[in-house]
Amino acid sequence: MIFPQNVSGHLSIDETCLSHGELYTVVTNKEARGKKGTIVAILNGTKSENIIPILQKIPQRLRNKVQEITLDLAGNMGLIAKRCFPNAVQVIDRFHVQQLATEALQEI
Repeated sequence: MIFPQNVSGHLSIDETCLSHGELYTVVTNKEARGKKGTIVAILNGTKSENIIPILQKIPQRLRNKVQEITLDLAGNMGLIAKRCFPNAVQVIDRFHVQQLATEALQEI
């Protein structure tokens, strides 16, 4: 499912497991704050080689509008963000930054 009309300047991309271990890639419009227009895409799987061609079906002019995309530390999500939203600055989500800091403190 893709909803190009929901693309905004600030997106988020993450993977989720909905049922029976099936992984999905979810792209959301952060500016909608969980209300109408939040879902940009829900795609089966997380492999970049499968997700990139689908997201590239969103018109280039809309994808170029994205200024910032929040993601986790997964390499495939970074590649998807880079290829599909080339003008966006990639920002690591708060949870993963805190996790890295906590792990670093534990090592010390």
